[in-house]
Amino acid sequence: MSEPREDPLKTLARAILRLEELLDRLPVALASDLRSRITTLRTVMLEKRPPAIVLVGRRGAGKSSVVNALFGAKLAELGHVTAQTGRGRWYDYERSGGSMSILDTRGVQEGSPPAESHEGESALDSLALELRAKAPDIVAFVAKASEVDAAIDADIDVIERVYKEVMRAHRTEPPLVAVVTHCDLFDPKGTRLDRAAEEPPDDVDEKLRHVSAAEAALARKIDDRPALRDRHVGTLGISSYMSWRHDGQLRADERWRVDDLAVLLFRHLPDASRAELARATGARAVQEELAVTLTKATAAVCAGIAAAPIPLADIIPLTAMQLGLVAAIAWIAGRSVDRRSASEFLASLGANVGLAFVLREAVRAFVKVIAPGGGSVVSATVAFSGTMAIGKGARAYYIDGLSLADARKAFARRPRKED
Repeated sequence: MSEPREDPLKTLARAILRLEELLDRLPVALASDLRSRITTLRTVMLEKRPPAIVLVGRRGAGKSSVVNALFGAKLAELGHVTAQTGRGRWYDYERSGGSMSILDTRGVQEGSPPAESHEGESALDSLALELRAKAPDIVAFVAKASEVDAAIDADIDVIERVYKEVMRAHRTEPPLVAVVTHCDLFDPKGTRLDRAAEEPPDDVDEKLRHVSAAEAALARKIDDRPALRDRHVGTLGISSYMSWRHDGQLRADERWRVDDLAVLLFRHLPDASRAELARATGARAVQEELAVTLTKATAAVCAGIAAAPIPLADIIPLTAMQLGLVAAIAWIAGRSVDRRSASEFLASLGANVGLAFVLREAVRAFVKVIAPGGGSVVSATVAFSGTMAIGKGARAYYIDGLSLADARKAFARRPRKED
């Protein structure tokens, strides 16, 4: 009978716990720096939670479509003719082990009651109730491209009301992201931005100019409001069009810049919500950015431990941190990797891992014994560069989907500063 697979993040959790136990034995300055690095790792991977995002906009703006586009699946029902989304609700959606919590609200300026509405309850009443129930990490204002300058002030009034409710209930003011939808409908209408390389360049340029103009118009409207100006972190035009047959099969997918939207959200989320967004959306750019962040933090921790005046005692925690890094990057990419699998991956990277890896760690620790001053510098440099290379190889294999041979090449190449 085979042994049960270990939770892929338990290796990292145990390594962080051991490191925290060692901090009291280190010089104050070094311990302080390591604590900040360890906090990043702990918050991102061990204290992770679903991001909470509020979508606000008038009926037909495409809020439900944005939800579906981010997840690449039919989650929110679409109201093609009349308002569909009734009472504001938090949707909890899980994909590949990652989840997000989205408040998909009733459309403002509705021309008729939505299909799911509650009698006597306005869109703002519904919104305020849900905002009190949970603090949002981000507010996303969704506006249709053709309506960014059409009676938009009333919509922006609602955004100000949202911030008042959030401040009243939670004493916080989350970032504001503006999303311009239906950019695929700009002239030339038949030009597909999601397939721009196949379209006439002049037609693509014309359509992109329309998108830029819509983004600028909406951004100006928001920035004219002092209460929102400092909260506004970006405006992005997208196409979120996806269509499904009655049997649930995807019929059309014309999404454009949705991954860019995921990146924009990612960069303004708290650390604790980033890992869930990366895994739930499956956006490679988001996964890559998070993996680089984790690699740099892990490499800095390994370098700090290697430079610490604790000869020979750092071999096990350093190795555990590097194994935990591999497991974390695999998790971000939607893979389940236990400690043994992570060890096998390290060994498979080539001759510099496996036996050579063990010898390198032993030599590094030995140098610290015979030359405590200069040896610590050498030790820290080797630990940092080795961990950066491991992270690069893991990203190539798990996130970029490259072959093991290509992952070995990525591992063997000298990491650049931006890696």
